[in-house]
Amino acid sequence: MKRTVILRLGACAFAMALGMETMQAQSLATDSTIANERSIIDEVIWVVGDEPILKSDVEAARLQAEQEGTRWKGDPDCVIPEQLAVQKLFLHQAAIDSIEVTEADVSESVEQYIEYWTGLAGSREKLEEYKKASITQLRNELHDPLRDRLTVEKMREHLVKNIKVSPAEVRRFFKDLPADSIPYVPTVVEVQIITQTPVIEQEEINRIKDELRDYTERITSGESSFATLARLYSEDPGSARRGGELDYTGRAVFDPAFSVVAFNLTDPKKISKIVESEFGFHIIQLIDKRGDKVKVRHILRKPRVSDESISQALARLDSIRTDINAGKFTFEDGASVISDDKDTRNNYGLMTNASDDGRTRTSRFEMQDLPSEVAKMVDKMQPGDVSAPFEMINRRGKTVCAIVKLKSRVDGHKATITEDFQVMKDVVLAKRREETIHNWVINKIKSTYVRVNEKYKNCNFEYQGWIK
Repeated sequence: MKRTVILRLGACAFAMALGMETMQAQSLATDSTIANERSIIDEVIWVVGDEPILKSDVEAARLQAEQEGTRWKGDPDCVIPEQLAVQKLFLHQAAIDSIEVTEADVSESVEQYIEYWTGLAGSREKLEEYKKASITQLRNELHDPLRDRLTVEKMREHLVKNIKVSPAEVRRFFKDLPADSIPYVPTVVEVQIITQTPVIEQEEINRIKDELRDYTERITSGESSFATLARLYSEDPGSARRGGELDYTGRAVFDPAFSVVAFNLTDPKKISKIVESEFGFHIIQLIDKRGDKVKVRHILRKPRVSDESISQALARLDSIRTDINAGKFTFEDGASVISDDKDTRNNYGLMTNASDDGRTRTSRFEMQDLPSEVAKMVDKMQPGDVSAPFEMINRRGKTVCAIVKLKSRVDGHKATITEDFQVMKDVVLAKRREETIHNWVINKIKSTYVRVNEKYKNCNFEYQGWIK
């Protein structure tokens, strides 16, 4: 993106621009220089390769970091320009290695920022007022910086993807490590679960469907827009803030029932029939189709579960718990046959903990990674115990009732090579990756043209070689 940089004007150029006489310009030279110093809107403070870093870039990065609560290790006036310079090194290498991020990833990151800021401001209207910009303008402003940030992250992952450590390296690393430097392993548990979904009365289902039919009539008649009603009434908090909008998404990502209807829509002016999914009831409007992906709006309404239905589900689970404790059948048998939880039913009720990127799964949970209601029950349990029935909200946002069994528990402790090899291996692997990235940056600086403004030459930089 090209940026306009207002540079210092020489006295003669300034005089010519104003149509003044040369002698007048010379007599005002000193005053003009001072005035121009004060009126500089932007300036180039670093150059990395053929990429400039502007004073405004540093100020924008500082403002964003302050909004995110970042604490600086060192002088921000030195740390921020260096971070921007390092980012340009990674971006340059990413272009060489054809490392790219998808538009879907960028859009998701943008929306996460918008939602975070909205939560701080209290509403989108207050956010727009505070930022003095519309949501659309904020999205546009965030797009390129977040694309660059994601590209840098992907480039870093690419540089360290082949790094491995052997068991011998792990043992050597920890052999002489001081006791206070040995990592602490928090309490880890494995949990099995049986759930029962309270029955929703037909009267409540009818009420929800009537509401959705009313929304459809109001949209079709032109009384209101789909986006407005989604913001007001949809119970999908993420998309409701965007007027019900779901960005381009593949068929497999949606709930199957939702997907069938969404991908069969052809007319953006028409509203779908009412769709029941595992999340509740929806109406859907097509925005656009692009290849094998569809962009739609939807309004989600969730039927309310009555106290009587919850009490009945809790009573059923209490009977199941009694039978398990009496030895009539095992918890594992109950989870496989009785449980409504389809995510765990085929694994004897064992809950799984997925990584943020969804690539890895484990049955081991730190307490803060469990659903809060489950963690509260498990906290005082011993391995083999079965909890009393309790009510919770599952990951689909639905009210369910559950009992859990604590399968295993390892209390928090200082890591040992025999019990916590994987934890120690991860520590060594992270250190090796950090060293690899550090050395790569230093070598990249050596082979890259860098020019630094004089006032930054006394900075204590993390990486050596900037000043040449």
